[in-house]
Amino acid sequence: MKFNDGKSAYGPGVEFGEKGISESAWRTAHSLHRNGDVYPTHGVGPIATMFDINRGNRFSTLTSSATKAVGLNRYIVNHPEGGPHHPNASLKWKQGDVITSTIETSNGETIIVTHDCNSPRPYSLGFRVQGSAGLTEFDYHMKRIYVEGQSPEHSWEEMDAYLEKYDHPLWKKHGTYAEGSGHGGMDFFVDHAFVEIVKRKLEAPLDAYDAAAWSAITPLSELSIENNGDPQNFPDFTRGRWMKREPVFALGDDF
Repeated sequence: MKFNDGKSAYGPGVEFGEKGISESAWRTAHSLHRNGDVYPTHGVGPIATMFDINRGNRFSTLTSSATKAVGLNRYIVNHPEGGPHHPNASLKWKQGDVITSTIETSNGETIIVTHDCNSPRPYSLGFRVQGSAGLTEFDYHMKRIYVEGQSPEHSWEEMDAYLEKYDHPLWKKHGTYAEGSGHGGMDFFVDHAFVEIVKRKLEAPLDAYDAAAWSAITPLSELSIENNGDPQNFPDFTRGRWMKREPVFALGDDF
């Protein structure tokens, strides 16, 4: 990905490894040696909590596909610090520019996760949630919703009125204070929840089982791509306890 200041998604310049700066010191090497979704957790995390993954539901299978790898080479060749004769311009990148993974859940939902960090595009999270009665799309630059029977026929609505009406109690309570804390205010709420569970000796709303399930997307996507898109089964890290664990989505205002 190339931004207006000439930096890539992995750091400035065209070097990586020992010569790299910031994330390029380690992250770029994954694109050189691996072909899979090496960064699935930010994308799948919110959806996993919405679908009660590990709490009455679980990831069951995954299939993945990869496009060809041309983005990073093009970035190096066209960069003012690079060029067609730069040593890194001859590297053979393994990771496809876009990795698309489709996850099936035990409750019958489908989740599509995309890794797209090697192509030039404006920054976008591209979240979309669609159900039997409507759908919503939300990002930093766009928030829109369609609710069957409520929204104008075949027309999007702005989400502001819905956000005001259904905003979570924690956002109403701490939203102003949280502004500027990072990730649109979410960093404050993550830290706040951690402090509260430690103080009250409660179970963490997101735990090692969630981290394992979300992170498993990486090796499973590599296996699926390596085997021409064959479905890969998710391990049950909870050993069956997901069937009895309580959902945690939209925790109450006591956190």
